[in-house]
Amino acid sequence: MLVTGGTGFLGRHITGTDASKGWQIYAPNSRLLDVRDAAQVNDEVRGWRPDVVIHLAYRKEERVAVVDSAINMARAAAKAHARFIHVSTDQVFRGGAHAYSEEDLVTPVGEYGTWKAQAEEMILATHHDALIVRTSLLYGTSILAPIQHDVAAVLRGHLRMRFFTDEIRCPAHAGDVAKGICILAGRSEVDGIIHIAGPQPVSRADLARRFARWMGFDPREVPVGTQQAAGVPRAGRLVLDSGKAADMGIRCRSLDEVLGV
Repeated sequence: MLVTGGTGFLGRHITGTDASKGWQIYAPNSRLLDVRDAAQVNDEVRGWRPDVVIHLAYRKEERVAVVDSAINMARAAAKAHARFIHVSTDQVFRGGAHAYSEEDLVTPVGEYGTWKAQAEEMILATHHDALIVRTSLLYGTSILAPIQHDVAAVLRGHLRMRFFTDEIRCPAHAGDVAKGICILAGRSEVDGIIHIAGPQPVSRADLARRFARWMGFDPREVPVGTQQAAGVPRAGRLVLDSGKAADMGIRCRSLDEVLGV
């Protein structure tokens, strides 16, 4: 199994936990493998000859690192006859009252969601057996996510930011998503698109309060605001329907189950 972005938050949950038990993993860092370099990607995949390629690496503000790198990895995996799994985002949707299924047309709002939607389209055209896993906000317990570090930094007075009450997502523990990806790595009959997200829609503000309480802070001190007031071009209510994954035995725990607060 070749994993790009293995040193990132989700990557560490795949490479460093029981989720990948039984797999021989190669997870080169960005110094060893520049996923933006098509020739280097081809050489690396051809040399390693993995059964599965899991593509996690990206830089949110850089189109070539989101779109081109995904195409490079998909093409190289196809040439090597390797299973290809790409992790995408709920931000390929505009947001709305209903929960989005895998069959819904993408309607991105921001730049990042647009790039991820473009990457999805190109991957499915390039590697016909590829699997795209869409997920939502990720958090952790033994390893903390950036949003959790942000909450702590804000409450310690080291960072100024507000957490939005009008941004609804389906947060998932990275360990649960990592486990699901590793299960799907061994199920070559599953391709196309699948959603793996938490079962509990929650605002980013309420999520920050939950993290604050879990980390020992006063949740009442979490500064909140709205996307509308901040002028942020981002979807409002983004809920993913993960029923397809649940039917395969892949499940993300609720915030109550994980945090207990």
